[in-house]
Amino acid sequence: MWVYPEIRTLGEFISYWARHDPQRAVLRDATRTITYGEMDRLINQAAHWLLDHGAVEDRLIGFCGKNSFDFYIAFYGCGHTRSGLAIFNWRLAAPELAQQIRDSETGLIIAERELEPLLSEALGLLENPPKVTWIDESETFESLIASEHDTRPGVVVRESDTAFQLYTSGTTGKPKGVMLAHKGINLMRLCEHLEPTYQWERGDSFVNALPNFHLLHIGIMLQCVYNGVSITVVRQFEPGAVLEAISTLKPTLLTLTPTMLQMLLDHPNSPTSDFSSLRLTLYAGSPISLGLIKRAIAAMPCEFMQFYGSTESGGAASILRPSEHDLENEEKLKSCGRPLPLIEFRIVDSEGKEVPDGEPGELLIRVPSITKGYWRQPEATAAVMENGWYRSGDVARKDEEGLYYIVDRAKDMIVSGGENIYSAEVENALSTHPDVGSVAVIGVPDDRWGEAVKACVIVKPGHELSEAELIAFARERLAGYKVPKSVDFFDSFPLVPSGKISKKDLRAPYWEGVGRSVA
Repeated sequence: MWVYPEIRTLGEFISYWARHDPQRAVLRDATRTITYGEMDRLINQAAHWLLDHGAVEDRLIGFCGKNSFDFYIAFYGCGHTRSGLAIFNWRLAAPELAQQIRDSETGLIIAERELEPLLSEALGLLENPPKVTWIDESETFESLIASEHDTRPGVVVRESDTAFQLYTSGTTGKPKGVMLAHKGINLMRLCEHLEPTYQWERGDSFVNALPNFHLLHIGIMLQCVYNGVSITVVRQFEPGAVLEAISTLKPTLLTLTPTMLQMLLDHPNSPTSDFSSLRLTLYAGSPISLGLIKRAIAAMPCEFMQFYGSTESGGAASILRPSEHDLENEEKLKSCGRPLPLIEFRIVDSEGKEVPDGEPGELLIRVPSITKGYWRQPEATAAVMENGWYRSGDVARKDEEGLYYIVDRAKDMIVSGGENIYSAEVENALSTHPDVGSVAVIGVPDDRWGEAVKACVIVKPGHELSEAELIAFARERLAGYKVPKSVDFFDSFPLVPSGKISKKDLRAPYWEGVGRSVA
């Protein structure tokens, strides 16, 4: 049943291929290639260094940096210890980053010198800040560990140990560390192996420009490395850099959000770029429009596949297969597809009863790779887990063909350019402005980003406040992608019978004629 039965834990992804095909490439960029054999020695050295610096059971090591060889060395090196790697979001504002670091309780962060101003400001907000090991081009993590032993340390890693931890924000604004165990990571690979749509070839290479603090990056990377596929490392998503990597390094696999895909095609170098090496482009984060997918297929003559999942599910829970991309049926392109093998979906009403096909309800997911839970938050974990089912918080429906559709997002989540933004986080920040009496944040349609953040504000009596002033206030307190793109002022808000703001009614005028549910 298992395609590689020798693999049990994260570090063994590398060690397996180092034994069976050591000259196969695992990492590459425009200047260098690292083979699986070389990578195996590097992650052993990393593991020894990490063990000397506090990597122990039930303790996290932090990483704050962009895509690099060093990131992967630290990631897989941590897999040979019993400590998980907490990957921090370098796009956050300092107060938000401080929340993640405080929650993680890590004693050490490996961080890029480029991010020193942000990280230092965040650490300055903590009573007991962790130690930081700074790395840069002149002193890389690879050079730092060069004197360590290059044989695997004698640590027995358990499948139940946390391999890594990613942060997802809750509706209250408090960060939640999603713990993914070695066993769950391996079981997700089994789900993928049993799905015939996934095919891997000896010369495959995946170009990865996705942010490493997202499961979209980690999930696809794990899938590739498990199957011996090399990773073409792009430091961060910038359309020109991705186009250059595709044209010169000839990867066969690409993953983007629809917004990233549009930005790629809009770039002035796109018409002259060579996409001929690509055989499959995967996209996730939001549905794709008929116009964009038609444009992409014309420019990039490869197959396309959509997938849906969550950080908690540990990977893609469902896929819309290439054969299901019906260009004559725009509605089907909005589907998130069907569950992978060994994964089950249920759609239920407020009482937990399954609803008939075609009717919306909350999507519950049963997946063998489910998170161990939220770090140090048992109550939050219990709130989303119910008899083995994960409560996704997404409102979905299933059609008569068995395809699933995400209708709306419970918890008022906004998806802008593939980034998940919880309105409560933005509301919490804006509500601290002295002139704001009441605020509600919603997502409104945006041609480029899919959704844009809009703040609906009631100003305190006798006070004055401008759109520019409030946006500038938000920019000092929130990550750039969370800052409202626009502000509308109201005298009063529509309310539901319980007295809460009716966001459905707030959203309705902006979405009129767009074809999206605003429930």
